Formats: sequence, C-alpha cells, structure tokens
Amino acid sequence: MSAYVAPLKDMKFVMKELAGLEAVAKLPGYEEATPDTVDAILEEAAKFAAGVLDPLNRVGDEEGSVWKDGTVTTPKGFKDAYRQYVEAGWGALPSEPAWGGQGLPKLVATGVEEMLTSANMSFSLCPLLTQGAIHALELCGTEAQKETYLRKMVEGRWTGTMNLTEPQAGSDLALVKTRAKRAGDHYLISGQKIFITYGEHDMAENIVH
Repeated sequence: MSAYVAPLKDMKFVMKELAGLEAVAKLPGYEEATPDTVDAILEEAAKFAAGVLDPLNRVGDEEGSVWKDGTVTTPKGFKDAYRQYVEAGWGALPSEPAWGGQGLPKLVATGVEEMLTSANMSFSLCPLLTQGAIHALELCGTEAQKETYLRKMVEGRWTGTMNLTEPQAGSDLALVKTRAKRAGDHYLISGQKIFITYGEHDMAENIVH
C-alpha cells in the first residue's frame, strides 16, 4: 500500500489563486489567516496525516472496531491518534473563539479535513461529523445548548454524530419516519435509527447525538 503524501502545492494554489484566500483574510475576524500562517497550518496537518493517520489506515481495515459487553473498542492506535488530534487543536480551527475555537476560515479547515480524510477516512469521519454538529449548534442552537455543548465539542472532549439513516430511509431522507413531539421543555422522540457513524466509540468521554 502506497503512503499518503498531501498535495500541498496544489492545495495552496487552489486556496490562494482560485478560492481567493487573500480576500477572505480581509474579512472581519479572519485577519489571522495570513499566507504564512495558512502555509504553516497545512504543512503541519500534512505531517499529522502522513505520520499518524496514514499508518493506521490498514490497521482500521484489518482489525475494525469491536462491540463487546456494551462497549465499542476502536482499532489499535485510533484512540491515541484522536488524543493527538485534540491536543494539536485541529478540530478547533474553524470554530468561534468564544467556544475555544481558532476562528479561522472554513476554507483553511476544509484543506485540513481533506488531508485527514485522504489519509484515513475511517478515522476522519469522527471529527468530520463532530464539525457538522458544532456548525449546526453555532447556527441554530439555543444559548443554553451552546453553553452545554459547544466548548466541550470544540475542544474534542465530546464528539458528535448525525442521525439520519432508518431501516426504510438511507439517502432518501424524505422517507424518514422518526418524529419529535414537544412536551413541555423537552421533546419526545419516536422512531428508529440505524448505522450511526461513530455512534459509539472509546475515543472521547461523551458522544452527542
């Protein structure tokens, strides 16, 4: 199996010449996204993807995750890789500083996500889905929800999932039957969900669905 090498030259070209990184960095709040800073971020992400995640790609295929006694154990090395991911702050790149994020443009975070996914898709789905949950909370969450969840998710202590698939509904979400009925200050949910990616694992202390 060939080793992963991030296409940094191509990525930098796309960001600067096609996506207009310089113009993005002039937007309010994005002043830290200078060419030198972005180059450094991409280069460090490439090292993490190639040095930590790529070697675990085969391990993930050969071992897989194991469900035993109500607990899911991820393949050897995944838990430590996630610890390194959290400590390096990769998951905090695009999030608001108010919640512990670095406030960088999504353009930059997308480049990092591309490298993580290319090096090891099975691992990268966990932080990718967490990013989606964080974004949903930032846009639509109540203040109470943001206070409860965002900082812990941005810091990587908690991860998030996307609960879509049902026995009769895969990619066709118009067929979803699960319903949420308001009951006072909470909702009663009825229905069945299956195939929830990273719906259970041992890499974080809590999983938000």
